[in-house]
Amino acid sequence: MNVLDELVAAARRRAKDLPNREPSQPPQGSSLYQALRGKERLKVIAEFKQASPSAGAIADKDPASQVKLYAAAGAAAVSVLTEPSRFGGSLDHLEQAVGAVSIPVLMKDFVVDTSQIRIAACLGARGVLLIARCLSDSLLRELASSCHHYGLTALVECHDADEVARALDLPEVVIGVNNRDLDTFEIGRELAPRLLRDIPEERVVVAESGYLRPEDTTELKGIADAVLIGSALMKDNDPAAFIRAVVG
Repeated sequence: MNVLDELVAAARRRAKDLPNREPSQPPQGSSLYQALRGKERLKVIAEFKQASPSAGAIADKDPASQVKLYAAAGAAAVSVLTEPSRFGGSLDHLEQAVGAVSIPVLMKDFVVDTSQIRIAACLGARGVLLIARCLSDSLLRELASSCHHYGLTALVECHDADEVARALDLPEVVIGVNNRDLDTFEIGRELAPRLLRDIPEERVVVAESGYLRPEDTTELKGIADAVLIGSALMKDNDPAAFIRAVVG
């Protein structure tokens, strides 16, 4: 069993223990889809994560304070890792982030069950990451439908042309291209521009992983609606300046 398999298995176990409750109110604020849409200006999804399998411990920071910095600098949305075993995340981090900013918050986890989407909605998230590599066609459709039911945007993460084709079959989802191979955790930043150019112009698309400096994102302008930046912002002493340099 590789790291990805372990993470998926752990997510299934955690999903069984989630409380059985429904959102008390409809989604509040702007949708993640609308916040990202438009290739005339590259947007930033700024991520909060404490650790990762490839980097180990990254930074121990307060979620609310960090995401407030992101929002004030011009980030279009915030991504929060909630996976606890390898990413140091928690649902508490998600709830704190939602309470701290008015921009949309994406729950980023290894989502394998509709109960995880329901809890994301209960905590005020406006989007949920769905990793195509971890999901069968039928489960991917079911989870995307659950996102729609709760008024959340599904960000469908892909790593090859076949996965992009699967995402294109789903209406009103954001399509992410992850430069990181989740089997090896190696990054090839040439992947996103290559795959993004073949996605229809009207689809909302995001590039993920490997953007360590603002100038690394230059190749995405005009072909991506947004870029997701995580570790670089968590490590940077001035993440606000990093974000401002990207969004111009």
